[in-house]
This record gives sequence, C-alpha cells and structure tokens, in this order.
Amino acid sequence: MNHAVAQKAYRGRGMEGLTAKWYASLTSKAMDDFRALARRVGRQLPPGSQVLEVAPGPGYFAIELAKLGDFRIIGLDISHTFVEIARRNAARAGSEVASRVEFRQGNAADMPFKDQSFDFLLCRAAFKNFSQPIRALREMYRVLKPGGRALIIDLRRDASRNSVRRAVDNMHLGAVNSAITKLTFRFMLLKRAYTKAEFEAFAAQTAFSSAEIKEDLTGLEVLLTRESIS
Repeated sequence: MNHAVAQKAYRGRGMEGLTAKWYASLTSKAMDDFRALARRVGRQLPPGSQVLEVAPGPGYFAIELAKLGDFRIIGLDISHTFVEIARRNAARAGSEVASRVEFRQGNAADMPFKDQSFDFLLCRAAFKNFSQPIRALREMYRVLKPGGRALIIDLRRDASRNSVRRAVDNMHLGAVNSAITKLTFRFMLLKRAYTKAEFEAFAAQTAFSSAEIKEDLTGLEVLLTRESIS
C-alpha cells in the first residue's frame, strides 16, 4: 500500500474535549523531553528568532523554548481545545513567558501567516495525522524565511512492535495509560505514520533545497531547509 499520497482518505481532525485533555495530561509526564528539545533548538537560534510550532498540542515545547531566551513563538493547532489548554499553560508560566508565545487555531495545510515569516519551524508527533501532508510541507516552505529550517519529528511506520513497546514502557505512564498507549500505537498511529522513503518522496514534491532524515528505533527526524538568497 502506498502511503505517500497528496491527501489521506480520512479527515485528520484535531483532538477535542476530553480526548485532548487526556492527551495533555499524558504528555505532561514527558516534560523532561520537551525541555531537552527546547534547549537543543534554542542553542541553534539567534536572539529575536521567529519560531512556529505546527500542532503544538498543550504547548509544552513552545513554552519551554520561551523560557530560554528572546524568541517570538507562535503555536498553530487545529484543535480549539488544545489552543485553550496551551494558552492557560502559558499564562501559568508567568507574564514574561506569556509575552513571548502565542497560540492560534488554524490548519497546517492553509496557514494564516504571510510568506517568509519564520526563521525556524517545529512539528513534533503530529505530521502523520495531517490529511494533506504535501500541502502542509509546501505551506511550511512558504512561511519560512530564506535559509529557514523546518524540523519534523514523528513516528516511523516500519518501527517494530517490540521497539514501540519498549518506548512506551520507558514513558512510565502507569498500567492503564500504558496499555491504552500501546494499543493506540499499534492500531492507529503506526498505520498513519510514514517511512523514510515516503518522506523523501514528499520532500521531492516541494521546493525545499535539502532534506536530511535520521532514523532511530521508533522515529524519524526530518530537517528541511529553505534555500538562502544568494
């Protein structure tokens, strides 16, 4: 079955209501991971950088990045519930952090931003859910400044069941949440995810000048760069 398609058959609607609140509670247990990713990204960005997080969910990464320096961060999520949760989380982080980060509702395939608005873009654990993946990539290219980079981190579809099981066990979610998460990975998330070859095929249908793809046991990191103006 060829998963590298312009539009998926299902509609990638965002999580809402109780499902979004459960996900926010579940992922809050991985705050160390969000902080580590924020530090990693922050070290690569000059002060004053404009950052876009696509599908930030509860906003944990964006908020942690806002704590680290003079960055202007916008999170764009299709879920109204996630936008509300992320805004509350930012407010709890204090006025200085809240002044640096903003959360909006919107579609990754039709972003409400001007061309060349951002220096860096992150999309973590969400790309597999987009109903129009190639269009989303083209939108990422459009809103990045020349020389800007997009980092996509997601599950790889060819991850083994054992590696996924070990990864979930390492999350220390508790018996019930661990069982639910393993079933979600097996019957939903793995089926939606892509392989390295499929991401390469997607990138070839965009104007990005380069695509670097790294794999680990369960996931992919895709770094896309918009060509600088010479």
